[in-house]
Amino acid sequence: MQSLQGKTAIVTGASSGIGRATARLFAREGARVVVAARRQAELDTLVSEIATRGGEAVAIAGDIREEATAKALVETALDRFGGLDIAFNNAGMVGETAGIDTLSAEDWHTTLDTNLTGAFLCAKHQLPAMAQRGGGSLILTSSFVGYSAGMPGMAAYAASKAGMIGLMKVLAVEYGAKGVRVNALLPGGTDTPASVTNAPGATPELLAFVEGLHALKRLARPEEIAHSALHLASDASSFVTGATFLADGGVSVCRS
Repeated sequence: MQSLQGKTAIVTGASSGIGRATARLFAREGARVVVAARRQAELDTLVSEIATRGGEAVAIAGDIREEATAKALVETALDRFGGLDIAFNNAGMVGETAGIDTLSAEDWHTTLDTNLTGAFLCAKHQLPAMAQRGGGSLILTSSFVGYSAGMPGMAAYAASKAGMIGLMKVLAVEYGAKGVRVNALLPGGTDTPASVTNAPGATPELLAFVEGLHALKRLARPEEIAHSALHLASDASSFVTGATFLADGGVSVCRS
C-alpha cells in the first residue's frame, strides 16, 4: 500500500536535487503534490514526469522569501486538493562562502532570508492548514553544518540552518497538541547540482576530500535523502516530533 495515499504535500526547492527527488517519491507513494521553486520550466517538467507516472502535481513558481509565495502554495493545496497534510520546506541556498571579516551584510541577509525566513513564512501558513485538517507533518531541511560541525566560510549558512532547528523545536511544541508533527531533516553531503563538488572548477581531489569526511566515504544520492523525508512525512514516524533527524552518512561522528 502507498504510504501517502490520499495525502496532499507541498515540496519547496523542487526544481532539482533533494526537492525534486522527494516530490517524485511522494507522488509515487500516493500524495498529490504542490511543487515550488523559482524556475517555472523545471517545475513544469517535473509535473509532467509525475503525471506520466499516474500522479497528480501542480507547480507554483515563486520566491519563498516573499510571504505571497508561501500563502499561494497553501491556497493552491486547499483549492486544488482540499487540504494540506505534509510540507517539506526544502528550498535554500549555501550563499557566499567567505570569512566573517569579508562577508557582506547583504550576503548575510540574503542567506538568512532564503533559508530561515523562508522556512518561517512557509510554516506560518502551512501549520494552521494542517491543524484544520486534524494533523500533519512539517519537515524543515536543516544541515549538520551549524549543528554538529562548523565549516570555515559558512557563517551565514550555519546560522540560518541552526536557526531552523530552533524554529522547528518551538513549532513542534506549539502544534503538537493539534496533531501536527514538526521535524528537521539534516542531510550530509549530497550529489546535487548545488553541491560544492559539482561547482565550476571542482576537482576530483575535492570530491575525494568531501567523501572522506563521511563515515560511509561517499556522498548521498538525492533519492536517499528523499526516503528519509518520506519516513518523517508518513505514519511510520507517527510519534516523532521536535527531532533533528540526521541522514548524514556519519559525517557528524566521523574522525577518520
